[in-house]
Amino acid sequence: MTEKVKRVLRDSVTARWIALFLISSTMFFAYFFVDVAAPLQKLLETSYKWSPEVFGMLGGSEFFLNVFAGFLILSGIILDKMGIRFTIITAGLTMVIGGAIKFFALTPGFAETGMATWLGSFLPNIPASAKLAFFGFAIFGVGVEMAGITVSKTIVKWFRGKEMALAMGLEMALARLGVFAVFQLSPRFADNGGVSNSVFWGLGFLCIGFITFFIYTFMDKALDKEIGEEGAEEISEEFKVSDIVAILTNPGFIAIAGLCVLFYSAIFPFQKFATDMLASKLSVDIKTASEYVSYFPIGAMVLTPFIGFYLDKWGKGASLMMYGAILLTISHLIFALVPAESFTAPVALATIVILGVAFSLVPASMWPSLPKVVEDRYLGSAYGLTFWIQNMGLLGVPILIGWALSASNPGISEQIAAGVEGVKYNYMIPELIFAGFGLMAFILSFYLKYIDRKKGYGLELPNKK
Repeated sequence: MTEKVKRVLRDSVTARWIALFLISSTMFFAYFFVDVAAPLQKLLETSYKWSPEVFGMLGGSEFFLNVFAGFLILSGIILDKMGIRFTIITAGLTMVIGGAIKFFALTPGFAETGMATWLGSFLPNIPASAKLAFFGFAIFGVGVEMAGITVSKTIVKWFRGKEMALAMGLEMALARLGVFAVFQLSPRFADNGGVSNSVFWGLGFLCIGFITFFIYTFMDKALDKEIGEEGAEEISEEFKVSDIVAILTNPGFIAIAGLCVLFYSAIFPFQKFATDMLASKLSVDIKTASEYVSYFPIGAMVLTPFIGFYLDKWGKGASLMMYGAILLTISHLIFALVPAESFTAPVALATIVILGVAFSLVPASMWPSLPKVVEDRYLGSAYGLTFWIQNMGLLGVPILIGWALSASNPGISEQIAAGVEGVKYNYMIPELIFAGFGLMAFILSFYLKYIDRKKGYGLELPNKK
């Protein structure tokens, strides 16, 4: 007598892809807000008197509370203890609150408030608008990283044993579309209302993202109800704080987390400075340079789902991470070392395509690999720790790049702030720093392949059973 197999909501192809679309839509809007100021560096320098160091601090501030207050580790523990629905709503609200504070900091009327006067009374080299924007962006950063780890665990919940890498690839692809959109739209929004108008649109998109998260919670509740005894068993294996030691002493986790921080340190901080870098090297206006940068995530968006499909069917996750690190290093060396007279628009676009391919290979391989090296019962905390380690780099690197840009271009910032025409930065030193991160990631990828062979994690094996 054959036992009837119990089917639940995630066994429905339609249901699990609708769930993926809902949570991915929120990440699209979140990624738009992350880089909403990235194409506007020059406007911030001329209109708000922000130096490159201050602009770099804005990029780093997103990760301040996650790193120094441990909010990402806390987010992972909350996810494992409180569940997906509670965490996803908390993340969405936090993003909206932080985004609203950042928007208020950049409104024209903020400079006339008592808060601006008080904020300007200390650290006078940093404008009051920047200080409040840092605070708001730090709160937003808690929400967006909490959302990131929750979305990762949600995809594992719906797609384990099915199209997990493809699903993660599609989620990342839609998020990358948010990056494309921001580099296309943010300068246009700024043309009709300045930096604050761009941030206002970003805040509006965050509100829509919160709604899509909220809608998803109904599907999550329905799935948990159908899982029944299986779900109760999953909840009974709650995370214990002592398990952090087990995660941090896992060599596979350490290798993946190391690759994560090195790779993302050469990608996301680069996006903050890429528009001005291309404008300076190609001698084009900001809007044109921003359009060039927008094609970078398009390559990642198109390729990532195909890479996910490849990983599900044939595997080779560790190898693809190594190839991505190689391409990452090559692209930044081209940006750094090709002379301006040889650095034409086709060269720039080709290099951006190479970087986009790298941006596809590593994340699409890395995130589905983490469930292979840690136990399910603390997977949320493992994602939280990975994002926490990643955030250390994303906090420090933009500040480092801003400092390196000013130090290698003495006097340029002051001339730009004063409105001197035709002045531009040389980005060779910052780009060499990014290339160095790529080289270190390439070396670490060899270690990951060695550990995989030794421990038998199965990183080179297909994900789909």
